[in-house]
Amino acid sequence: MDTTTLATISSLLAGVAALVGGVVTYLGKRGETALTGYSALTGDLQEERDRLDARVRELGLQLAERDARAAEQASLRAADQAEIARLRALIMTLGGNP
Repeated sequence: MDTTTLATISSLLAGVAALVGGVVTYLGKRGETALTGYSALTGDLQEERDRLDARVRELGLQLAERDARAAEQASLRAADQAEIARLRALIMTLGGNP
């Protein structure tokens, strides 16, 4: 091979190497962009999940308070019913008609 042919082949190889390097860089940057977008989406989803978890806990506390109030009302109603029954019995004992 003469020097001109060797130089031409070297130039072609250098061009191919530059082209391959450009393609690799492009694909790498594209993958990096996709990974960044995926990471941002994952972060957003985790923030939303945390907000929803906090809301569920808040609603659970409100429900527990409501259940406690309902239980208190039920016990007061039972006490009222017992008092009504006692008073009816007392009225009947005294000769009245309840």
